[in-house]
Amino acid sequence: MASDASPPNSRPPSPSIPRSDSSQHIAGMGYFSLPFERFVRDEASDWTSAFTLLDTLETYFDSRIDLLQRRLVKQTDKLKMKADQAFKMGDFKIKPPAGDILPEQLEKEIAKFKLKVQTRMTSLAAAWQTAKVVRTREKISFFFGVHSVLISALLFGLAPQWVHISYTLQSLYLLPVRVYKYKKRSWHYFLFDLCYYVTILNFVFIWILPDYPALWVACYCLSHGSLASAVITWRNSLVFHDSDKVTSLFVHIYAPFTFTVIRHFYPNAEERFPALAQVPHLNPLRAIFFSSIIYVIWQLLYWKFVLIDRRKKIESGQRTTSFSWMLNDKRGLIGRMLASVQPQYRESSFMAGQLVYSILTELPAVFLLYDSSFWSGVFLFFIFAVCVWNGGGFYIEVFGRKFERELEALRKELAEINNGRSGRSSPTSVTDTLHSDEIAESTASSPVMHPKELSPISSTLGLTLDPNSSDLGEKKER
Repeated sequence: MASDASPPNSRPPSPSIPRSDSSQHIAGMGYFSLPFERFVRDEASDWTSAFTLLDTLETYFDSRIDLLQRRLVKQTDKLKMKADQAFKMGDFKIKPPAGDILPEQLEKEIAKFKLKVQTRMTSLAAAWQTAKVVRTREKISFFFGVHSVLISALLFGLAPQWVHISYTLQSLYLLPVRVYKYKKRSWHYFLFDLCYYVTILNFVFIWILPDYPALWVACYCLSHGSLASAVITWRNSLVFHDSDKVTSLFVHIYAPFTFTVIRHFYPNAEERFPALAQVPHLNPLRAIFFSSIIYVIWQLLYWKFVLIDRRKKIESGQRTTSFSWMLNDKRGLIGRMLASVQPQYRESSFMAGQLVYSILTELPAVFLLYDSSFWSGVFLFFIFAVCVWNGGGFYIEVFGRKFERELEALRKELAEINNGRSGRSSPTSVTDTLHSDEIAESTASSPVMHPKELSPISSTLGLTLDPNSSDLGEKKER
């Protein structure tokens, strides 16, 4: 029957989808797995994706390798061109010898090499003297100078047996630097002075001949005599940021400090320095004799190799010695005394005076310091106080003069401003002047209003506002 027959399906049949084993497995999972059927992985598509990734990586790395290769080739070409130019200019050309021409060519090549080295050293010296490098160098010198004092104090209190090692280590750094700087400035004749000679003898006793009593007595007396007194004679100052001043002070003050520690504060000093056991007390005549013998040996060597063999350089002014420096120092006592002596007798008078000075400065060590740890400490304290006082004077002078220059510049600037304002007569300036006069009168007559006290800076500037005032020192005195 037509009514019982089901109507035909109006939608066309959906196309059949080929399924793999995995899709068939998903189809068997139920109705809700059908929408996720399109996410099913196919082995063929996996292989295709892998090959695509490899192609991408190959393209990326090929381009990078090609770029690096082109850069390398370009750099190689540049180096080849520079090498060709250098060979063409003859810098690296090795010319065959041709009889007498070879020495001339060698001299030219040596002269060119010296010129290059000198130019390089000049550029390095200019860079070394730049403001930034100088500030950094001074900071480093200040840092190590302060720590040297701190470490020396700690070693003296905690481990006196390490003081002579500290003396040696610091000398290994400071003295070579001193030699380099003085040689560069043509001051290296100062290195033949007695203080460096005694410093070398000190190290000979400490590390080579610690059981030699005569050397011990000479080193002790000279360290507490000529070296320690040089802090006063040469006006050594404790200026931490100046490595040259730090080195000079180290040479003159660390030797008596070290030998004081060895004599009075070194535990079991006779075991490390057997010479001390043989000299429990100083014989004044023997002590002065031994130290004088050491001094005379140095003086003869100095006279022969410096004052005689190098007299022309000294007289021409190319080199400076301690003798020439003191002779030209008209303000010093030694310079004034030498100026009164006839020129042909000045050297001999200077050497004889140095010998007498050396003996006189050794007398405290011979008669007092060797037997008393208390007076040895007082002596070191006095020498250190002198160098600290000199250093304080240096800082005050330098920064005081800088401050005075700044105040003088400010005074001139304010004077120019005042002169410029006084040259322009305007009603406003007249009104301001009258108004200021009225304020001054009312302030002076009022019992309540008092003049306002100026700060130290304002009062100082007030002293410098007057363009007609004279010297800055006179203002301060007023």
